[in-house]
Amino acid sequence: MTRRKLADGVYLTYLPARKFKTSLLSAQFVTPLAEETTSAYALLPAVLRRGTVTYPDMGALSARLDGLYGARVDYTVRKKGENQCVGFVASFIDDSFAPGGEKLLESVAALLGELVCDPATERGRFVPAYFESEKTNLIDAIRSIINDKRDYADGRLLREMCAGEPYGVPRLGSETSAEKLQPKKLYALYGRLIATARLELFYSGSADLDRVERALQTAFSTLPRETIQEAAAARDHAPRQEVLRVTEALDVTQGKLGMGFACGSGDVPALLMGNTLFGGSSNSKLFMNVREKLSLCYYASSLYHRQKGIITVSSGIEFDKFQQAYDEILAQLEAVRKGDLEDWELEGARSTLLNAYASMGDSQGKLENFYLGQAATGQSETPEALAEQVRQVTAQRIFDAMSTVTLDTVYFLKGKEGAE
Repeated sequence: MTRRKLADGVYLTYLPARKFKTSLLSAQFVTPLAEETTSAYALLPAVLRRGTVTYPDMGALSARLDGLYGARVDYTVRKKGENQCVGFVASFIDDSFAPGGEKLLESVAALLGELVCDPATERGRFVPAYFESEKTNLIDAIRSIINDKRDYADGRLLREMCAGEPYGVPRLGSETSAEKLQPKKLYALYGRLIATARLELFYSGSADLDRVERALQTAFSTLPRETIQEAAAARDHAPRQEVLRVTEALDVTQGKLGMGFACGSGDVPALLMGNTLFGGSSNSKLFMNVREKLSLCYYASSLYHRQKGIITVSSGIEFDKFQQAYDEILAQLEAVRKGDLEDWELEGARSTLLNAYASMGDSQGKLENFYLGQAATGQSETPEALAEQVRQVTAQRIFDAMSTVTLDTVYFLKGKEGAE
């Protein structure tokens, strides 16, 4: 992996790979999460993907991609730490497999540059039909979140736990803010984003670094650059003095119990291991005991949010099993804190993490997503470096780190019948 600065606020992460038949090229703007702009920036890449000056509609764009041997360009909206990342990811035949030795890198890079810098417009703003169509799609996507009650409950837990913090802002923003979007304002925000946000570029394939750098510098030569706004630095969640408890009633047949914990330790590898033991794998305490042995949950897992210093638990339960599941989840956390573990559990957790880091190299998409997260949150470790840190974690470090984990927020989604 090589990282280079190409221009003011423009960086290239080069990931050489010869084992794939495809190349990946990604262009991602990184901007701090904010309630007032999240929905607009979530809408932006969808509108940009509708057409450019040279290829003004989806038909022309599709024909161009077909001419590049079926290349794909997808727009992306992601949340990394307290930043929103929006842009495009292109996948195309690697030059070493292209018919007749044709070079596709430069052509795909040029298309990405045009999608970003030269969108289709009418009278100084985005094409109204494109704007209205994608705005409707965004609102539908936000509304549909509630249809997956697990995702909905996980999102609600984060919103309540991190209320007033950027980390609590949903990836797509809110329905209310999306409905208020107007073409003129979106075009103004677009101009601000491409001029002031950091642009992270990623390449994975067989082309050499200098060639990739030249292709991207040419493709983005018209990108305006003003005073660059730095990405938001990761900030740990400040634990509450008293646990926040939130209950919501909806027309559901299965309860959703979410629990948020604040981590008081900065020992990231130990917390990664501790969370994997607690609920981060199919051999974890939550899965083996709360779900399998005691049958208190339909599912139960935990996630360590490294950028925020928190652990969240997601579980699906019968409404009347709330207290039993709640007590047992806390009991399993206490077992990890006290070191009430078998040797196989410890090594199983270590093996789970090491396999996850090792398998990243088998997917260009996973590598791009990983390094985007690193760049957006100011981290620099490679998967190999993180794996080495995990190998060196001792049992005592895990117990010490997990002893700082305290309950912060409890969210319970129950059926309307039992609503008070």
